[in-house]
Amino acid sequence: MLVGVPKEIKVHEYRVGLTPTSVRELVAHGHKVVLQTHAGEAIGLTDEMYRAAGADILPTAADVFAKAEMIVKVKEPQAQEIKMLRAGQLLFTYLHLAPDPEQTEGLLKSDCVAIAYETVTDARGALPLLAPMSEVAGRMSIQAGAHCLEMEQGGRGMLLGGVPGVPAAKVVIIGGGVVGANAARMAMGLEAHVTILDRSLPRLAELDLQFGAMLNTIYSTIDTIEECVLSADLVVGAVLLPGAAAPKLITKAMVEKMKKGSVIVDVAIDQGGCAETSKATTHAQPTYKVDDVVHYCVANMPGAVARTSTFALNNATLPFTLALADKGYAKACHDNPHLMAGLNVHRGALTYEAVALAQKREFTPAERALPH
Repeated sequence: MLVGVPKEIKVHEYRVGLTPTSVRELVAHGHKVVLQTHAGEAIGLTDEMYRAAGADILPTAADVFAKAEMIVKVKEPQAQEIKMLRAGQLLFTYLHLAPDPEQTEGLLKSDCVAIAYETVTDARGALPLLAPMSEVAGRMSIQAGAHCLEMEQGGRGMLLGGVPGVPAAKVVIIGGGVVGANAARMAMGLEAHVTILDRSLPRLAELDLQFGAMLNTIYSTIDTIEECVLSADLVVGAVLLPGAAAPKLITKAMVEKMKKGSVIVDVAIDQGGCAETSKATTHAQPTYKVDDVVHYCVANMPGAVARTSTFALNNATLPFTLALADKGYAKACHDNPHLMAGLNVHRGALTYEAVALAQKREFTPAERALPH
């Protein structure tokens, strides 16, 4: 199969779909790889490194899209990239379609086949291609939040861990999944006062065993969210409904009553955000204020640590990329129901139910859409 990697064009996005190591694996399997020039340059992955791994370097994204049978990216295709997709072409990347009807419409009209990293599952029901970026985003959320609490950033002027004789900041994390656990780990490492809310008692028990008495675990209800958010200095939104729009758990009314200069880091912004006051921002302008509460809502947080993120992502995606290239998407999906769960769009049909429900569109089950 001819696999193509364009340079990412989202604002301040420096990750790249394949590392030279991944290219070498694909070439060893008998595939060809074409890469847009300088696709990995920003993170120290040069065209020479890709050539040494067996890739051909092309001058423009249009050249890559025109040649490749499968496009491997990191972020969802931007409007100009969607226009370059061909009928039947395979796209393997993060999509986050539920809050993005324009992208959904574009992909449906392109007649492409789109498999989303964030809805591929595993035997435990987890999301293995989302996990590495969730780990990065969870850890970054505390870095970002600590920075936003500084006076210059509009925050309360608090040091997350306090100092002897001065209380530590209160960090509230809504959601105890991969993002939440990694955020808690970093916040506790900085000696903050940390609370996690989740609706799964087994998950709260796991977190309690993992972190012990340093972590407060609370069952999530409207009451407990409100109580914790209003007392917090830093709130991390770490809620995920796989493939679906994030529920709005932090209301405008809560934000109005939060402490002046407190901070919300909404990691769920890729799926629309879990605060009613959240709107997507970029690394160029990461924050804004609502009712004197600082909102950090960068939609591609791991892009800020693009080198770490690229290698972590490739470690997870490579087996699936190889399966798609080796077998073709139809056989690869029929052979692996977890990969089939990643199929969001197939030749004009919307094949992921949560997206169809969020956008009130017609849904076609992936099993029915795929050729046999």
